[in-house]
Amino acid sequence: MATLVCFHAHPDDEVTATGGVIAQAHAEGHRVVLVTATKGEHGEIQPGVLEPGEILADRRVKELARACEILGVDHHHFLGYVDSGMIGTPENDAPDSFWQADPGEASARLARILRDEQADVLTVYDANGVYGHPDHLQVHRIGVRAAQEAGVPRVYEATMNRDRMRDQLLMAAKEPDAPPELIEMAETALTGEGLTMGSPAAAITTVVDVSPWIDVKRAAFAAHASQIAPDSWFLAMPDDQFAMAFGQEHFIRRGGPEGLTETSLFA
Repeated sequence: MATLVCFHAHPDDEVTATGGVIAQAHAEGHRVVLVTATKGEHGEIQPGVLEPGEILADRRVKELARACEILGVDHHHFLGYVDSGMIGTPENDAPDSFWQADPGEASARLARILRDEQADVLTVYDANGVYGHPDHLQVHRIGVRAAQEAGVPRVYEATMNRDRMRDQLLMAAKEPDAPPELIEMAETALTGEGLTMGSPAAAITTVVDVSPWIDVKRAAFAAHASQIAPDSWFLAMPDDQFAMAFGQEHFIRRGGPEGLTETSLFA
């Protein structure tokens, strides 16, 4: 059996990009370690979630612990930085933010964890951080550097299949009960710029079918209630639509041979 380490920026990112492969790895007897760069201090807060006097970071730590339990994470580490906020916001400039982290120091922190945990497989994000968030960009940069320092043999960039997502959005937006936010996303996909998140299908080397663990993934999403309202469109969508949207997870294997196509991170 192998040790999978998933490196993410904020609590809840682990579900979106790798919740299925985490649940699958756990079910198949692999050891799973999660590393989260920040506590998501500057995430948007769903109304009425926080208790009086409770701060968002504390709530997100609790939510992450519950999600880890649901997914089957064996060990979790915080890397020790502060959420940098969305690009162009003042939080980007905070000296303790992940965006401002010294690359050598941050990669050394992560490399120590990778060595201590004896990582066989590491997931980071693609070169654009999937959608350009500063902390996601740092996960790519720091993760790739740390993997080299620690000698991790298999490194995967978590991404989205941009072409598949566009087709799914256009199809779902045609439904008579499609929510406004979904229609807006579909309209964005049809503009001149189109979708910029994720990667084109041709760049993706590894597609993992996580549909057997889709209920686990959905429950882990729901654990992050401060960020994801129960009536949000993707938690409220019918089971078949949810499975279509989140039943596959996509990766680019760094250094993989030309023409590589895989269905597992452990092949």
